[in-house]
Amino acid sequence: MKYLGVVVVVMFAVNGRALEIVPITEWAESESQRKQELPNPVPLVVIQHTASGECSTDSTCLRGLKNMRAYVMKIGFDDVPYSFMIGGNGKVYEGAGWHRVGAHTRGYNDKAIGIGFVGTFIDKLPTPEALKAAKELIEYGLQNKHIAEDYKLVGHRQLSSTLSPGDALQKEIESWPHWKQVLRTDH
Repeated sequence: MKYLGVVVVVMFAVNGRALEIVPITEWAESESQRKQELPNPVPLVVIQHTASGECSTDSTCLRGLKNMRAYVMKIGFDDVPYSFMIGGNGKVYEGAGWHRVGAHTRGYNDKAIGIGFVGTFIDKLPTPEALKAAKELIEYGLQNKHIAEDYKLVGHRQLSSTLSPGDALQKEIESWPHWKQVLRTDH
């Protein structure tokens, strides 16, 4: 008997364009194990990289994300740390999502959405498709009141001692709307 895997992709219109968000129940084949509720709208969006291999096709992204999830759960975490992850294919993969607290940025998890670009972006940028998807995800969050209108956008390194989101991606997001130079002690 042959098995046909079907992935359901949720499409949202953002400014007349389609934003693809793959629910965790589809890519991971189970619900998120994160249970703490995240109050919306959040005042902070944290941009990160996963410091893993990059993915550019549906199959490599699914394989990489499933491996990441298995690894973080094996070492004792509840689930993937990010609210959302973005593949080089331009698809958004749900992690903790809009309504659950992630584990992406110590001290800020209960007031932020963490967006993790799949890969390591020290010397190069994510694909144009991935960057576009991140901007559309933020816009969707604003339109649906998951993100506060006066939110701050920061790179992970601005809040934690880390290289994330990488030099190239940090420089890129500093040109995005709402980017804010904040000190680690600012909330």
